[in-house]
Amino acid sequence: MEIILARYSCLVNYFLGYHFGMTDMGGMGMSANGPQLDAWRAVVTSHAAVTDRIQKALAAADLPPLSWFEVLSAVKSSPTGRPRMSELAEWLTLSRGGITKLVDRLEEAGYLERVSCAQDRRALQAELTAAGERMLGEMRGVYEAELERHLTTLSAHEAGLIAAALQKVTGSTCDAASREARVLT
Repeated sequence: MEIILARYSCLVNYFLGYHFGMTDMGGMGMSANGPQLDAWRAVVTSHAAVTDRIQKALAAADLPPLSWFEVLSAVKSSPTGRPRMSELAEWLTLSRGGITKLVDRLEEAGYLERVSCAQDRRALQAELTAAGERMLGEMRGVYEAELERHLTTLSAHEAGLIAAALQKVTGSTCDAASREARVLT
């Protein structure tokens, strides 16, 4: 892992903290140099590198930041097209305060508007405006071009293996959440 990261050090702000003080992962059966931890480091580093490239490509195209794309995209792809603020916060792993500030900026720019929820007048939903639809389209082109540029370095077989492995990891988080919920009840 070290050799590969050194080769790409000009492209990635690699967080070296993953190497320090991690000789015994608290009885988890993983050492700091184990293959699972190396895989995790690769996921985090790759995510950071590709995210950085997307951010820079959006900025070079004079477009808003990636966080705006993520919110606009989440609203557009939601089942109703009008998700509640709490749903957006959960989907994007943001605090309620964080999503509120982000939606404030998007609303101020004219890309989203808050509308009352028909089922619960206390709740607000986000809805794309026509300008938001256009901006999402512009941003999507840049976003997809960057993803294609970097992800096509993987063969279909490699991409399938990675997807399957990460789905297992995600599944383990769901299993853990279920176990925790049973303990609390």
